[in-house]
Amino acid sequence: MSLTPNRIEVGNRTMSVQPLFTEARIKARVAELAAEISQAHGSQENLVILVVLHGALLFAADLVRGLTMPTEIETVRLRSYHGTESTGAVELVGALPSLQGKHVLVVEDIVDTGKSISFLKERLATAGLRSLKVATLLDKPEAHGPETAPDYTGFSIGRNFVIGYGLDLDGRYRNLPYVAELVAL
Repeated sequence: MSLTPNRIEVGNRTMSVQPLFTEARIKARVAELAAEISQAHGSQENLVILVVLHGALLFAADLVRGLTMPTEIETVRLRSYHGTESTGAVELVGALPSLQGKHVLVVEDIVDTGKSISFLKERLATAGLRSLKVATLLDKPEAHGPETAPDYTGFSIGRNFVIGYGLDLDGRYRNLPYVAELVAL
């Protein structure tokens, strides 16, 4: 895989890779989000960053470095995609960490249909959290209802499938330093 593919094979289809957000634009927006979250949360109380693996790992690492409050980092793994299609079912892989009495910021790579974030919020609703907010790099507001809208959004996008900066296609292309959409040829 070249670090800047123009086309990739998806099943038996060839798809064009069209960059949406450059590395520099992502870096600037993540810094803005970190400042916004820091201002809203304050600098004294601890904030637990709950990273949704594996897609949000790169975004979370960059975001945490810009936060001004003390942080803890926990992870959770959800599964809902196969290839470019949602399976329609969300499953928790492993257990949730203990978060009772904590301020929690869920960091997600993308809010698409909203099923994954709804699933996770339902699980966290009984965990005795002091507060819960959601930050996402990408949001597809056309694909979900307002009840699953994130509190902090890097970029809003349309319904196309995207890769790069942590987002994958069957585990590949996470290492692209930009976000690109796949378009059928």
